[in-house]
Amino acid sequence: MRLLLVEDDDALAQQLSAALVEAGFAVDVVADGSDAEFRGQTEDFDAAVLDLGLPGMDGLSVLHRWRDAGRTMPVLILTARNRWFDKMSGFNAGADDYLTKPFRTEELVLRLRALIRRSAGHASPVLTCGPLSLDVNAARFSLGEQTLSLTAQEFRILSYLMHHAGKVVSRTGLGEHVYDVGYDPDSNVLDVMIGRIRRKLAPHQLLHTRRGQGFVLQAGEDG
Repeated sequence: MRLLLVEDDDALAQQLSAALVEAGFAVDVVADGSDAEFRGQTEDFDAAVLDLGLPGMDGLSVLHRWRDAGRTMPVLILTARNRWFDKMSGFNAGADDYLTKPFRTEELVLRLRALIRRSAGHASPVLTCGPLSLDVNAARFSLGEQTLSLTAQEFRILSYLMHHAGKVVSRTGLGEHVYDVGYDPDSNVLDVMIGRIRRKLAPHQLLHTRRGQGFVLQAGEDG
């Protein structure tokens, strides 16, 4: 899952980015409100973490512009402003969640996982596709009764497909959602990862290629 982290405190941004990457996210970090507004308008993210006090453009204005443009990604406001008026303003602007500083990084991760899960239409924190299951809160895949061992890249890819099980995900779209801004769509990295995931899911045939369309995670198919 790809996140947009908008935070102008460089030390905090680096700390959060490292923690979120360790938790299985791909993270793009932006420190300026105007840049954040543009990135949120032109690129696809699974969620955004948005500070309010930003240079260039304040966080509420950024959020208003995203929502006015029809951008629907979940947005979690992360700020030191803890007055009821500030929280109400954030939710009225279109925020999905609000977390005040100081906070536990573990709580931020759990809230983001819940926001992304619900935005994909899943009520339960455990997602299933045939014998494959993903405990979203624990960030753990199981195949049957066994825990599935995955690298960080494999986890991000399979997690995105699991959140969208039964739907065809284009190769380009998958790459954009599991890698940060440095992803090269012409590389074969994604194809290599897909091959590795297929082998780890064997003998179950769950990950399918739709020629000319992309990939779909779906149980009950042959080939």
